Amino acid sequence: MDEVPEVPALGDALPLVATDPRWLPIALADLDAVHADHLHCERKAAQSALSLIRSYPEHADLVIAMARLAHDETRHVVQVSQLMSRRGQPASYDFGDDYAAALRGLIRKGEPQRLLDRLLVFAAIEGRSAERLGLLAGALEDPKSRELYASLATAEVRHRDIFLALARDVAPAAWRARALELADAEAEILAGRAISARIH
Repeated sequence: MDEVPEVPALGDALPLVATDPRWLPIALADLDAVHADHLHCERKAAQSALSLIRSYPEHADLVIAMARLAHDETRHVVQVSQLMSRRGQPASYDFGDDYAAALRGLIRKGEPQRLLDRLLVFAAIEGRSAERLGLLAGALEDPKSRELYASLATAEVRHRDIFLALARDVAPAAWRARALELADAEAEILAGRAISARIH
């Protein structure tokens, strides 16, 4: 079995603003909505990783990293689905994610800028997910749910840093400055959205 390489901790390159403190009580008041949204977030994260493999098959390191990440995210779909099943909660239709759509709208068109931006946008999404899953893990009453969300938060931090490491490798001179730009843009996107019982 191939050894999984150690992922460098690069989160300082993507300083996301803290979630509004009003979010957590809103999320805790409607956990069904949070879980339903979370299930689709994990599914779309796997799809995003696979889309990078389709778009950039010539980048061997990216292909391997994204295949592993998609495997992680698919496992998370199963775990969240099992959590919902324990709660007697059926899955619901995905109504889209305007937060992720707004971030994707910042991705530049030409290469290699497009690849860099995709990696950094996905890093931002993973970073925000990690923060909010960690907030939930610290507040949930059910021990199994707390344990699951804590483990998922840790995994999302690792995924964020995988994307950042790939961004560093594809654009050594430009990735940090662009990461800061996108972190600022992500803060503006959050500030312009209503707070709701969703992961993003």
